[in-house]
Amino acid sequence: MNRTTSRREFIKKTAVVFGMPAIIPGSALGLNGSVAPSNRISMAAIGIGPRGRLVLSHFLKAPDARFVTVCDVQKANRRTAKMMVDRAYGNEDCTVTPDLTEVLARKDIDAVMIATGDRWHGVASILAAKAGKDIYSEKPCAITMAESREIDEAVTLYGRVFQAGTQRRTVPNFRFAVELAREGKLGAIHTVHASINKLQETFDWTPADPEPAVDDVDWDRWLGPAPWRPYHQNLVRGGWRGHHDFDAGGRLLDWGCHTVDLCQWAVGMDGSSPVEFEPDGQTIRAKYANGVRLVMRLGGFNNEGDWLGLGTCPVRFEGSDGWVETGDHGKMAANPASLLENSGIPEAPGTDPDHHVREFLDCVKTRGTTSCNASNMRSTHVACHAAAIAVRLGRKLVFDPATESFPHDEQANRLRSRARRSPWHA
Repeated sequence: MNRTTSRREFIKKTAVVFGMPAIIPGSALGLNGSVAPSNRISMAAIGIGPRGRLVLSHFLKAPDARFVTVCDVQKANRRTAKMMVDRAYGNEDCTVTPDLTEVLARKDIDAVMIATGDRWHGVASILAAKAGKDIYSEKPCAITMAESREIDEAVTLYGRVFQAGTQRRTVPNFRFAVELAREGKLGAIHTVHASINKLQETFDWTPADPEPAVDDVDWDRWLGPAPWRPYHQNLVRGGWRGHHDFDAGGRLLDWGCHTVDLCQWAVGMDGSSPVEFEPDGQTIRAKYANGVRLVMRLGGFNNEGDWLGLGTCPVRFEGSDGWVETGDHGKMAANPASLLENSGIPEAPGTDPDHHVREFLDCVKTRGTTSCNASNMRSTHVACHAAAIAVRLGRKLVFDPATESFPHDEQANRLRSRARRSPWHA
């Protein structure tokens, strides 16, 4: 081709020779602000209940991501999610399936968004890594301490990008508070506080309801790796939360995944965890090897639990020269107050995963490392699971972060993992 021939002229000439249409849509070339199909990340949504649809709605705003299929064991969820995708893209191309393995077998899918219930997060992530997919997983990402390690090892082995759905690492006010701690502006940090939910676990055996048609609710797939039990509609409608068979850490990880994660980041303990955990009533007191204390305590709504009422999921970092506390909605408090003079962070209703989704997509394209990568997820989840085990046993536990085990404590060590129901395992 002559060097002076423009791309558009070349396309026109090629069209004449091969009988192709002379007019190519600008979207196919990535013009007018669109993203060419060759530069889009082809994605699938796995688990699309209320939380899944919320996260999906943020992904759908990204011009460089394109959802080609949605997967859920409930027909109603599949229908609703397909409508969302088709409406966003102005077509009816999105396919639906109840079968996770069908999604992972597709060669045209680059990445998956996983927002199932807790029981499926880990297994789905490991299978996705093995299938060569990048992974955005809602939290809690692992239902046990052992599963946290398995996810990290699979993501590393298969060279995948992983983003845990602990989006507060990319929310401005939380990032600013962490920077104050990490940059020494609070002095030597001695105590960090993480808000948690009360450990609530039930082992109830729910009575059997008439089981729906498999196409409406595939009960066997819904249970997945969890122990078998008869169908009960309340479980499918969200009543599984707090039930030991389906829930990670008896609700403790619901907030702990976010707040303990921020505390670990603030004190430079990514990749590690505390060395002791001691339940004290409604509080869990932990300590790192360097002497810094981690206090996991209840509350965060208004002034509940002796917090300052700065929103849900509050954290507090205390040092020799001052402290900072922040929660959702962008609210912050500090002593001295001058610490916040240049924050420039506006208050906003709630938190959303926009920044988190953007970071994930950018890392998929650059093969970079996300802020909530599998290694950081692992250490935070291990710490939360260790805390939950201490509460279950009702006693102080000594922990070894290097081996992720409780030295000379067989009872505690048995609680680090669970059996998975065949064939639903990674």
